[in-house]
Amino acid sequence: MKPDRRPARPQFSSGPCVKRPGWSLKALDKALVGRSHRSRPGKAAINEVVARSRAILGMPQDWKLAVVPASDTGAVEMAMWSLLGARGVDMLAWESFGQGWVADAQKHLKLADLRVIEAPYGRLPDLTRVDCDRDVVFTWNGTTSGVRVPDAAWIKPGRKGLTICDATSAAFAMDLPWDKLDAVTWSWQKVLGGEAAHGMLALSPRAVERLETFVPPRPLPKIFRLASGGKLSAGIFAGETINTPSMLCVEDALDGLRWAESVGGLEGLIARTEANAAALDRWVGRTGWAGYLAEESRFRSTTSVCVKIVDPRFAALDPKVQQEQVKRLADLLEAEGAAYDIAGHRDAPAHLRIWCGATVEAADIEALGPWLDWAWAETAGRKAAA
Repeated sequence: MKPDRRPARPQFSSGPCVKRPGWSLKALDKALVGRSHRSRPGKAAINEVVARSRAILGMPQDWKLAVVPASDTGAVEMAMWSLLGARGVDMLAWESFGQGWVADAQKHLKLADLRVIEAPYGRLPDLTRVDCDRDVVFTWNGTTSGVRVPDAAWIKPGRKGLTICDATSAAFAMDLPWDKLDAVTWSWQKVLGGEAAHGMLALSPRAVERLETFVPPRPLPKIFRLASGGKLSAGIFAGETINTPSMLCVEDALDGLRWAESVGGLEGLIARTEANAAALDRWVGRTGWAGYLAEESRFRSTTSVCVKIVDPRFAALDPKVQQEQVKRLADLLEAEGAAYDIAGHRDAPAHLRIWCGATVEAADIEALGPWLDWAWAETAGRKAAA
């Protein structure tokens, strides 16, 4: 039977993610619309985003942090185009975003000394193969596979290379080991539920040294330029953004950061995320038709949780038919107002992707479970049985 209780907030998209509880447009009343981002209050607001982000994440004081163009994608590209080429590079890939960074390194940067260490969806590459005397590029949490690195023990101390980490669905939901990282990127629209199109780029002293001593053997577009004349472009890391940011988005980011502080900072955000993932896990444990795309629990994401269909009748279907059935299931839930945007990424095996980040309420995850069972029986389950 159709469940009688819907999630109060059925937004389970993995980006842009649901707003913090209680959010409304009134949260943007103080936005500096019509003001220059270079004005004194405009620059102060941008610097407040940076300062609050640093404090919540526990970033070391000697790191540099900036608001940059083009979301997490822009931040990763800036790091790769500006930092890579001084030594060999190991690229890790186990889902679509990591594979995208590999394609850029191969086809556009055309790095001469490049090794690709990869794994299929649901698995993590062999991290023992990574040589930390080379530069390393990896995603901390594979958003489209639900597979994350369990820790940073595989990053060796005393490394000579830089570690460039795409942390967009991990920052503010997982504890990042800053001493093992050198360039870290994320975007506002993930764990804090902010608006899109703006990224964050954090650089360690070692990354800054690379910028000041290495001239990339390639032309750099203006929005990628982090150094000039052998010196870091310090203004970028002091509120002087490369391009014009949206001051509405800046105010929304500040709202999310203030909310994060109100729930206990990073510790509170992690606790909320893990409670949401645990609520979904309890449902998976009860159902007979769903499992996880991530094969090992210790590698399983707590934010972008990818749920696959394990019913053997479904497994026997052609992969294209599987994708169609998952889409029908997701569309039915959307039509019922029970869950929005939970079909898995188009490049991945057929699955459902349910965001469990900190802005989600555990009660909504609990309410979602019966709707997933109903939708499976109504659509994919019936088709598989036929």
